[in-house]
Amino acid sequence: MAASYQIKIVALWVVFLLGTLFHTQLGLMPIFHGLSVVESQKATNLNEIAGIMWLMLGFFVLPMLAIIGTVFTESKRYRIVHFWLTIIYSVLNFLHLVLDLLLPQVIWYQITLMVFLFFIGLLLNMVAFQWMKAPSRNHHAPESLSTFH
Repeated sequence: MAASYQIKIVALWVVFLLGTLFHTQLGLMPIFHGLSVVESQKATNLNEIAGIMWLMLGFFVLPMLAIIGTVFTESKRYRIVHFWLTIIYSVLNFLHLVLDLLLPQVIWYQITLMVFLFFIGLLLNMVAFQWMKAPSRNHHAPESLSTFH
């Protein structure tokens, strides 16, 4: 039996979130070997980067909310909003990939992971588009109940 659009979408969001977490972990791994890491903004305390931390929180929370929404609703409005959310994430991933290619030191294992995540995002766009265009199932029809004789 083929997986539903919702199952495919949830799986793709989970892969995307795990890949994004691993991208962050790969960036920090040199610290555990006594090496420095690339800094995008020098800071002396957390308050100086609070805006970045809030943006990162939002970047992770939106896909988590999308997973929950995808599991619990099939409304047409949600499907449209969800599709455009996947497009925004693909654009952001592409911009992040381009910016990392412009760094003085290109870290190719990070680029490889980001290209993989970009293609996961494109697949997510495609499945979200298909789900958006698919007819809604009628949730008001009575479900078949098995009877015992």
